[in-house]
Amino acid sequence: MKAIIFDFDGTLADTLPICFDAFQNVFKKFDDKDLSSKEIKAMFGPSETGIIKENLSNSNKDQAIELYYEKYAEHHHALVEPNDEINELIKYLKGKGLKLGIVTGKAKRSLDISLQALQMENMFDVIITGDDIIKPKPDPEGVNKALSLLDVKNKEAMFIGDSDADIHAGVKANVLTIGVQWLPNYQTSAFSIEPHLSFKSVSEFTKFVTG
Repeated sequence: MKAIIFDFDGTLADTLPICFDAFQNVFKKFDDKDLSSKEIKAMFGPSETGIIKENLSNSNKDQAIELYYEKYAEHHHALVEPNDEINELIKYLKGKGLKLGIVTGKAKRSLDISLQALQMENMFDVIITGDDIIKPKPDPEGVNKALSLLDVKNKEAMFIGDSDADIHAGVKANVLTIGVQWLPNYQTSAFSIEPHLSFKSVSEFTKFVTG
């Protein structure tokens, strides 16, 4: 194994609450809609800008997008806590010389806010965001692009994610695909397609990679 590629929201960071909060602010202000977390989760796939452009009725989409990022940055510290176990895992993997990547549907702008806030900048060798691809997960485009940029073969990499779309993308990219439900908020409680392996805790996965 030469490379480990991670999803971000719900996998590397417990950012789903801040995503829900920012979207709820946007849809309340611009469409006067009170959306539940479940309703917002059903929109996931495209980047935040894509979600707003596709789902907001109000024509002021650019203003709505700006409000999203404003609320995302403003409430990040209150709603997203750093995870020491994940930080230690990333440091351990880097220390072992593994190449690390992120493939996320998030836009680069919000990912950068989170990476900076969680002091996870400069930890990854490649980052593919929703801005960098045409077809979001479950399409394997993002994972394949990361493999190409990392210069590793499918059999030399694993992809770790918390959503059905992650598992589908990893399996289609023909990499070892790992489903995780190790943060307080994750996207999928039961995967519709079985990952090769699944973990309920970061410590369990750490034992797997160190053993």
